Amino acid sequence: MPGLLRGIARTAVVAGTATAVSNRVSRRQAGRWAQQDYEQQGTVAQPPPVAAPPAADDMTARMDQLKQLGELKAQGILTEDEFQEQKRRILG
Repeated sequence: MPGLLRGIARTAVVAGTATAVSNRVSRRQAGRWAQQDYEQQGTVAQPPPVAAPPAADDMTARMDQLKQLGELKAQGILTEDEFQEQKRRILG
């Protein structure tokens, strides 16, 4: 009987140690990933601004762009301020 208890106790100690080590490794790895995410957020490039209208006076292209802007505003994607700013850019 003492040999059986000793074996059970040894198994419990080994299992407990393995669990503790596994948890610590998981926490350290999660911390490293969080640090990498934090560092990447600071270096993320901003999206490029909307392209300026073409230099040529192509009124149809401008009208198409204005229609697209109106549709985006109607869908709620653009706010009134964003719509007005883009409209000013298109019209010049």
